[in-house]
Amino acid sequence: MKYESSVDGSVSEPSNPLLAGVELGGTKCVCILGSGPDDVRDQVSIPTGERNSTLDRINSVLDSWRDTHGGFAALGLASFGPLDLRPGSKTYGHITSTPKRGWKGSDIYGRLGGHRNVPVQINTDVNGAALAEGRWGAARGLDDFAYITVGTGIGVGLIVAGRAVSGCNHTELGHIRIARLSGDTWPGICQFHGDCLEGLASGPAIGARAGMPGGEVPVDSAVWEPVSHALGQLLHTLLLATAPKRILIGGGVVGGRPELLSQVRAQFVKSLNGYLDLDDLTGGVDAYVVPPGLGALAGPSGALALAADAVSVANKRAGC
Repeated sequence: MKYESSVDGSVSEPSNPLLAGVELGGTKCVCILGSGPDDVRDQVSIPTGERNSTLDRINSVLDSWRDTHGGFAALGLASFGPLDLRPGSKTYGHITSTPKRGWKGSDIYGRLGGHRNVPVQINTDVNGAALAEGRWGAARGLDDFAYITVGTGIGVGLIVAGRAVSGCNHTELGHIRIARLSGDTWPGICQFHGDCLEGLASGPAIGARAGMPGGEVPVDSAVWEPVSHALGQLLHTLLLATAPKRILIGGGVVGGRPELLSQVRAQFVKSLNGYLDLDDLTGGVDAYVVPPGLGALAGPSGALALAADAVSVANKRAGC
């Protein structure tokens, strides 16, 4: 297995170059310009609609920054997926089997970055957010951690030995099969797997199960127990698979429902059933499972982190 994209930004850079990034999400795309989350010069949000018009609007924003700011040193593309991230592949940088209507096969790298005379790096949106949290946020100083986003979909940026894990493909932990809550037979909504994790606990799944928009589901709704149980199963899997030193949970669902985090922690502890001593290994579940340090900026900052890594790679190749 190989690994891609450094977390710690340890390669020396001559200054803080101006970077551009694009976070492509299932609901909206965020274009961001700056050198990091504490230095954002501009940010533009574009609804994720029809593919060509959305990509054209993103390109217009990037072109305007070239004209008004004299360009940028690198571009980071953090996209929903799945993505083809295999170097040398004829479909490198393409979205593959996404459930997002009309976006399957989209050449994200080519349409947004291939024609620009700057270093470009592309990765999944959740890997980007993880890299940003490792560089600037709640995972700073850690080489092994996981970042979970729960929103329109569910994804995990899994960092091992300082790099985002990839082998034949990037990880797709939002689509794992989990042990269902006893007595829960709701079929789930994933068009590929039905009751996989995303099919049971994503924002659209919560809304579908409750019969109302996810943001309107009451705190005391029975929906939250199977949701927190499903996410607790994900934490159980992550701990036993790669032993991350910290797990961050962000995204619109958890960010909009702070009480959900404590419920997920409780389900995680219940699922482990004393098999491992969390207090000894991690300092306790409250310190181990935490919100992202960058908050809502974790995703857009992920695109900047990828751009920063693109600068580092270019400098290494140039012998700087």
